[in-house]
Amino acid sequence: MVVHHKVQSFERLLRAIYAPQNFYCVHVDKKSDAAVLSAIRAITSCFPNVFMVTQAVNLVYSAWPRIKADLNCMADLYATSTKWKYFINLCGQDFPLKTNLEMVRILRSLKGGNSLESEKMPDGKKWRVYYSYKIIDGNIKADGGVKKPAPFNLPILSGNAYIVVNRGFIRSVLEDERIQALIEWSKDTYSPDEFLWATIQRIPGVPGSTWPNQKYDMNDMNAIARLVKWEWHEGSQGSAAYPECQGDHVRGICVYGAGDVKWLLEQRHLFANKFDTDRDPIAVYCLEKYLRKKALAALH
Repeated sequence: MVVHHKVQSFERLLRAIYAPQNFYCVHVDKKSDAAVLSAIRAITSCFPNVFMVTQAVNLVYSAWPRIKADLNCMADLYATSTKWKYFINLCGQDFPLKTNLEMVRILRSLKGGNSLESEKMPDGKKWRVYYSYKIIDGNIKADGGVKKPAPFNLPILSGNAYIVVNRGFIRSVLEDERIQALIEWSKDTYSPDEFLWATIQRIPGVPGSTWPNQKYDMNDMNAIARLVKWEWHEGSQGSAAYPECQGDHVRGICVYGAGDVKWLLEQRHLFANKFDTDRDPIAVYCLEKYLRKKALAALH
């Protein structure tokens, strides 16, 4: 769980997904206010299976540190226990659409496979891996360099930051020399979180991976990792990917409103993004109540 502010949102998210048999690594942006870090550390200290990442980083939007935060938690979780079977990464503005029991059943149905966006890189995004970038004064900027091709002639796929992958995938990320070379190559690219996991998912031999052939491409609506409404794919017409956002938009992403909840619950995804209780508290409140009631009903 990667967070940087809004402790109350983190607390609600943790409460919604907490189960004693799971493990939770929490990464708080190194730039976050001391009060935020202190509050989240206090919350995590209440649970034996929830812990702070051993090495936090300064997060920079669309830059390498976003990947580094995930890698650090992956390493911590891998070392913490041999019992967990699936890794899911979250941010503070996510919220579940399924109960823990439903998630377990869905993960079992994957039969060891992974579920994440991984498809051909659009021409309009190829500049992200063609030129080199570096962080200057806390922002990512082109440094004028042209990158060499990816190591091992790996085809670079397009995806997003959020993934549902098995333990073997994480082991490969931490140990496979091809992936280590790819990670090193990715460090000076733009928004590596939107191609790295997608590319690893198509490397032969990675547990739960699929062939790099286009027939195995998977978009974000078919992957179960995260449900996001992009402004340019919304609409009321039949050609739109999904109905119009009932809340607001931030950087082209729908911040869900109460009117989106019915549609959200009809989808197959485990989590959705984005929620903001300062903009619309009702959406999260309704999901919270719905999931709690469903979880309790399953006990009887």
